Amino acid sequence: MQVKKPLIHEMAEQERPREKFELYGADKMSDAELLALILRTGCQSLSAVALAEEILSLNLPGSGLEKLYHLSKKDLMEIHGVGRVKAIEILALCELSVRLSKLTSREQLSFNSPASIARYYMAEFRSYRQEHLMMMLFDSKNHLVGERLISKGTINASMAEPRDIFGEALRAGAFSIILIHNHPSGDTTPSTADLTVTRRILEAGKLLGIRLMDHIIVAGDKYISLKAEGYMTSSAL
Repeated sequence: MQVKKPLIHEMAEQERPREKFELYGADKMSDAELLALILRTGCQSLSAVALAEEILSLNLPGSGLEKLYHLSKKDLMEIHGVGRVKAIEILALCELSVRLSKLTSREQLSFNSPASIARYYMAEFRSYRQEHLMMMLFDSKNHLVGERLISKGTINASMAEPRDIFGEALRAGAFSIILIHNHPSGDTTPSTADLTVTRRILEAGKLLGIRLMDHIIVAGDKYISLKAEGYMTSSAL
């Protein structure tokens, strides 16, 4: 027999999310309790905490809060107790966390450190179900001057045309670029298409005087640098 979880008003005052936050601080609260503060209310049969626990226990990739990145507005609204407003609030929370993560990572961002570049995009890529090819643009002093989304969907030569990539680079006055894309499968192994695109961009960049410094593939919390792994040498490509 399933034990009915108490509603918020039935909880001891010090165990209610808002009161617990004020009494003990955020670090003493569970993920579900913090999410309950965003949800504010549950539904007739579930408290906000119980609803948050249900959301975080869904059968999705990742664990705990990481699962939120894999939910769309439609997915969220299919959960009993989550309507349009709650779904939007949860998605807004996810977007804020991605932006905060990128702000923090940007401080340690180094053009010659594949690890720092991979970390910069990991939180953002984690929510994507399709491949996204991004381009980072650098000036003559190797300062990041911009980022561009080149394509969505499985990476292939037709979706990563040199004219599109270098058109953006020229408009930004970039001296060098780095390509980075995600593998939602969780496998960082570069595909034949990944290597073909890299070769075409590398060769076109030499003609235009805009250097392709690296092509990085991110899969979950793993990454691979095609340059570091030797894939960007003439013999490899």
